[in-house]
Amino acid sequence: MWRTFSLRTRLNLLLALVLVLGLAINIGRLLLEAGPRVQAEDQSVVRLAREFVQTLVADLSESAEPDARLDQIVTRLGELRHVSITRIHGGAGRAPPLAPHQDTTADAPTVPGWFVTLIHPEQTTVDLPVLVNGRSLGTLAITSHPTDEIAEIWDGIVTQLEVGTAIAIILLVITITVMNRALAPIQALVAAMKGIAAGNYDTRVTPGGPPEFAAIGTQLNDLVATLGQSLLDKQQLAEKIVSLQDAERKDVARELHDEFGPHLFALRAHASALAQAAGAAAPDIPSLRKHGDSILAQVNTLQHVNRRVLDRLRPVGLSELGLADALGALMRLWREANPGVTIETSISPQFGRPGDTAELTLYRIVQEALTNVFRHSGATHVDIAIEPAAPPKGLPAAGAATLLRVRDNGAGLPADHRSGFGLMGMRERVLALGGTLTVASSEQGVLVEALVPNGSPR
Repeated sequence: MWRTFSLRTRLNLLLALVLVLGLAINIGRLLLEAGPRVQAEDQSVVRLAREFVQTLVADLSESAEPDARLDQIVTRLGELRHVSITRIHGGAGRAPPLAPHQDTTADAPTVPGWFVTLIHPEQTTVDLPVLVNGRSLGTLAITSHPTDEIAEIWDGIVTQLEVGTAIAIILLVITITVMNRALAPIQALVAAMKGIAAGNYDTRVTPGGPPEFAAIGTQLNDLVATLGQSLLDKQQLAEKIVSLQDAERKDVARELHDEFGPHLFALRAHASALAQAAGAAAPDIPSLRKHGDSILAQVNTLQHVNRRVLDRLRPVGLSELGLADALGALMRLWREANPGVTIETSISPQFGRPGDTAELTLYRIVQEALTNVFRHSGATHVDIAIEPAAPPKGLPAAGAATLLRVRDNGAGLPADHRSGFGLMGMRERVLALGGTLTVASSEQGVLVEALVPNGSPR
């Protein structure tokens, strides 16, 4: 049940409980101190009354009628407030004590009987024998009546209860008011979170309330801004992917048109001429051989073009031979095309098979980096290093990753350099796998560094 209460309700109940316990403890303390307090008052009053009566009785020896004088003294002592004095004659039984003087003013508190019984269940009575000139005049019974003291204690308890209750109510009201104002920002935070959950990333809250809630509001605004920027980046990424796909399709279509079209046209022409020459009454063997050789040359050229196009779409031998052999074949092609550039490749012995997707990503990064080196940098030396690494932050520690570095000694990137489709494609490909890619340029050249999480092993 306690878990179903709101924070505001829990705090209010706890405060009310503390106040009630404090008031109960204080009232209990007064009740515990009441008995000893009344007892001490009884003893003091009885002692004083006894001394006073003894002083009066001592003067009876000089009275002509001591018995009548004693009755007058007892009657006058009946006006005392805290004690009652009764006279017991000879062997007569104890007479009921005189009723104590009661405060009958309008402000006098009415003390419940249970309270009197609780703190003062028995009255204190002292018998004082009266002897005058060797003759006994009876006994004076002095009985305590601490009515005023009990009434004072009861009045203190009632006052404590009333004042304590009033103070507790006031404190509770003040605390509830302060708490409601302090917890008001939570409602704004909840409303903002609902808006964010609905996809409204323009939602902002005004930091207010206690410093803790203000800090939460500030952090929530930062989080929403980051989420909004992430959504915008995601949209831009989707647009870039579509653009890259369109650009790649255009490149493939242009290459098919520019490379396959002329060769197919030549094949058709030679095939038509070959058919005509073969249909003649006297076939021209040299002409047939010529057209056949031309057809064979065109087919060989088409095979090379087809291999180059397929290599762009999917590197030949990557799945069968692995990344190391595929990169070795790629390096041989670049070395043959650029004999003046030294390309050194270093692959760690601990490097295994990171998975098809990771291997293809690493291959494409090397391919694009080398393309940029030979097109723009004017470098004479390129270092390629591949080694195992810890996974990027946020991925499970058990998942390994591969670190790739491609460094050249070229002129570096110009100050107004803008990433082309190739570099953007590399970065988006790596980000899609949860990795990172950085390109650092300096006067000593360009460093392309990629951290690519490994996929499922084969």
